Amino acid sequence: MTKKTTQFRNLLAATNVEYLVEAHNALSARIVEESGHAGIWASGLTLSATMGVRDNNEVSWTQVLEVLEFMSDATDIPVMLDGDTGYGNFNNVRRLIKKLEQRKIAAVCLEDKLFPKTNSFIDGGRQALADIDEFAGKIKAAKDTQEDDDFSVVARTEAFIVGWGLDEALKRAEAYHAAGADAVLVHSKKTTAEEIIAFVGRWDRRCPIVVVPTTYYSTPTEVFEEAGVSLVIWANHLLRSSIASMQRTARQLQEQRTALSVEDHLATVPEIFRLQGADELKEAEKRYLPEIHNGHRAVVLAASRGDALGRLTQDKPKSMIPIQGEPLLATLVRYHHEAGIQNVYVVVGYKPEAVTVTGIKKIYNPDYADTKELYSLYQARHVLNGPAVVSFGDVIFKRYILLNLLSETGDIVIVADGEMSRHRRSDSYRDLLHCTKARSNAYLDEPVYLERIDPYLDRQEAHGEWIGLMRLSANGAVAVCDALEALQLRDDFAELRMKDLFDHLLRDRHRIRVVYVRGHWLDVDDLEVLTDAVEF
Repeated sequence: MTKKTTQFRNLLAATNVEYLVEAHNALSARIVEESGHAGIWASGLTLSATMGVRDNNEVSWTQVLEVLEFMSDATDIPVMLDGDTGYGNFNNVRRLIKKLEQRKIAAVCLEDKLFPKTNSFIDGGRQALADIDEFAGKIKAAKDTQEDDDFSVVARTEAFIVGWGLDEALKRAEAYHAAGADAVLVHSKKTTAEEIIAFVGRWDRRCPIVVVPTTYYSTPTEVFEEAGVSLVIWANHLLRSSIASMQRTARQLQEQRTALSVEDHLATVPEIFRLQGADELKEAEKRYLPEIHNGHRAVVLAASRGDALGRLTQDKPKSMIPIQGEPLLATLVRYHHEAGIQNVYVVVGYKPEAVTVTGIKKIYNPDYADTKELYSLYQARHVLNGPAVVSFGDVIFKRYILLNLLSETGDIVIVADGEMSRHRRSDSYRDLLHCTKARSNAYLDEPVYLERIDPYLDRQEAHGEWIGLMRLSANGAVAVCDALEALQLRDDFAELRMKDLFDHLLRDRHRIRVVYVRGHWLDVDDLEVLTDAVEF
């Protein structure tokens, strides 16, 4: 792999405009890299902000180095440090360069202010600049100290910020270039790029130019390209976007006193694990540790066409109907993966070639047209050899329902809607349940168990409706497989439903735990419900 310092040099030398994006820790640095950007700006403003202090050198340079080390370790693209004034005089700069090279930082940007610095957008006109010769000495000290020839030192002039004009900016830039600077960053706080374009026009490409369009962000990229700018820095955008998101989430949590409305808009915990490199640790554990346990498997029953959806299922099963741009089955599979269930088996039947969701293993039910869901589960009995989750392929639910189900104890646990969602047509088949207890508002309550399941239950007797989601422990999976083997001996096995499985288990004195929810799911079985699902 090309050295990070060489990568940065190539960015400066590119004929087109290149971009750096701000990061303030290893996580944001990895996000910058994954988004396809070629380099990272370790911003002094955002580094200090994440520590809750001002951008006035209140963070020590050793504290900055500690964060930089994590950022560098987490990425393979170059990082340029916003090195402020170098944290002191030329001698401090020499030590800084040594420490940056040790951490494989590709470049540093030094600005011609006095230590301690103040952010450029705070009373810029009242700030003093360093003596030209003194700052040029810092640049020379940095270049004399570096051991990697490709390490870059970018000299930043604040002449426009303090209102000293174009001639002073050019005078300072030329002195810094003569001292050995590999590029010049010229800064402006105007809302248009007029100062920058005037500078670049007079500079005449003596060395690469770097700009930071925080205030003149509306300038088209073509303007920078035509002027001859080499590098553009988006200097604080990731931190600003995260602040807005955190403020919104914190406000909703305080106002609503529940995470239900915000959860589906947040990155998942598994996504945090992915960014942390948890998969690499899993692979290392396979190599260096004995296998400790087998995780859950998932079986999704998705063999039927969905005739009630008409032409929408002419060329695909209803599990592949898109909901908000993603096939229903893909959403189910994603939820299982995010919950840590990687082995997902899908029982297919109608148009199996149209089931193109990645991350699944298909099990074919050749008799899908003439059988019910229990027959499909029977086709998957060979994978029920440990903890498992079984679900219908045409249900959509909030992610928390699956996560809560996985945390419940019991050999056989099913999820029931204690409110019997109103979206269901009165003439549709419903797995209505009578349990040991109706749903209550008590959060910590005694366990509830299934006593009877019957689509013809009187509504006064019905405590809820099974939503098509079940978790099995290893023992529960054995019980279900035994029941399937017994039931398949019946002449009417092809017509049996999941209700018949539960009936058999209850007759064999197996306890079926019931976990209540209050809505937050849909059974996508007709066009009317499909419309609701789009809004879900």
